[in-house]
Amino acid sequence: MCLALLFPGQGSQHVGMGRSLADAYPEAARVFEEADDVLEFSISKLAWEGPEEDLVLTKNAQPAMLVHSTAVCRVIQSRLGEVGLAAGHSLGEFSAHVAAGTLDFAAAVATVRLRGELMYAAGVERPGTMAAVIGLDDGAVISVCEQAQGGAGICVPANFNASGQVVISGDIVGVERGMELAMERGAKRVVRLSVSGAFHSPLMAPAAAEFEDRLASVSFRDPAFPVIANVTAQPVSTGDAAKALLVRQLTTPVQWAASVLHMADSGVDRFLEIGPGSVLRGLSRRIARRIPCVSLGEPEDLDAWEP
Repeated sequence: MCLALLFPGQGSQHVGMGRSLADAYPEAARVFEEADDVLEFSISKLAWEGPEEDLVLTKNAQPAMLVHSTAVCRVIQSRLGEVGLAAGHSLGEFSAHVAAGTLDFAAAVATVRLRGELMYAAGVERPGTMAAVIGLDDGAVISVCEQAQGGAGICVPANFNASGQVVISGDIVGVERGMELAMERGAKRVVRLSVSGAFHSPLMAPAAAEFEDRLASVSFRDPAFPVIANVTAQPVSTGDAAKALLVRQLTTPVQWAASVLHMADSGVDRFLEIGPGSVLRGLSRRIARRIPCVSLGEPEDLDAWEP
């Protein structure tokens, strides 16, 4: 039997996240306390009490997600047994590397806080947006993006989440044109996302350049188990490769569907989604329905889970 861990990304955060977990498990409470110390402000209070308009900010949502996922990992660590693979969606790839021991938790919290700040700043410097396209295959969305870029705008695929669910990203004029073209091509729905920038697109190049510079001083070890990279949908087994791919991830699409399929083809027979929400469980059911996926985020989930 082969277990794979899945870590959600930004978007699954919500006010109250992790509070009952910290109340129920001292090891989870210690994770939140450590994050507060590292960041020199109370990310735990923000996650537990809000306000929501502050929690959803990229610079806050990203460390909050990582802290919650790591807290769950610490609680279940003794029950996990052998882990074969891990993967995380966008920000979640950092959570996966913390679980694999590639990154120390304290370094990861500071790093994702910086990542969020740089991504937000890039969005201010060159405003952009994102939109979910539902009901078109990957090839059709790629074609839509190419056509949308025929004008003055940038429009690229950002997240290949599952068959018939692709997120596009770029500057506002480019994405709006892409949304129009997608509907003309027969998309069931096109939903503009509430984001502060064009993530996983060329508009994040300034953030990627500074992030690479700042990441140079962060220590990365070889992971205890391979982590599937968003950029390549292939396993990463060295710290150096992990660091380089986490930089590239800012400007290239998240290959989530291909990542899940790679894990399924590698013999994974169980998925655990570690962190708030159940977005990745829903996606895994669409991508690899035969492989069961359990979401672990709250004490009742952990109490009901049977390894």
